[in-house]
Amino acid sequence: MPVLSGTAYWASITTPNTKYTPVYQVNLATDSDTVASFKDKGYSTKVIDDQECLIFKRKVSRADGTPNETPRLMDKYKNPLDITVGNGSKVKVQYRPWETTNSYGTFKGLDLQALQVIELVESGSMADGSELTAEPSLEDEL
Repeated sequence: MPVLSGTAYWASITTPNTKYTPVYQVNLATDSDTVASFKDKGYSTKVIDDQECLIFKRKVSRADGTPNETPRLMDKYKNPLDITVGNGSKVKVQYRPWETTNSYGTFKGLDLQALQVIELVESGSMADGSELTAEPSLEDEL
C-alpha cells in the first residue's frame, strides 16, 4: 500500500473523532506537488496553517454496523503506540485510495491504514502554558 510522509494535523488515531460521524483521521501537510496531484484526481483537501493538507479517514463502523479495524499507530521502529499525536508531528501515513458511485455522484477518499510517528510533538505542548513565567504581584512591587 502507498505511504506518504509529512506533518500531521488533528490526528485522531487511537480514539476516533466523534464530532460528526465517528472517524479515525489525520490531515497531512506534504509537498505541494503531491497535494496538487491528489486534488487534480478529485480527492478532498483542507487548508490548515496556510498549508493545503490531504485528508485520511476511516469510519469507526461500516454501513452494516460492523466495526472497522482501528488504524495501526507505531513509532519509528514500528513498535505499537497508544498516544495522542500532536499537531506538527512528523509522520508517515499508509493509506488505501477508494472510490464509489451512487445516486448522488462519484466520491473518492483516502482510507487511513496506519500512521508511523517519526518525530512526535506531544499533544497540548503548544498550548499548555509551560512557556509562561510567573509575573510579580502588585504586593511584591510595593
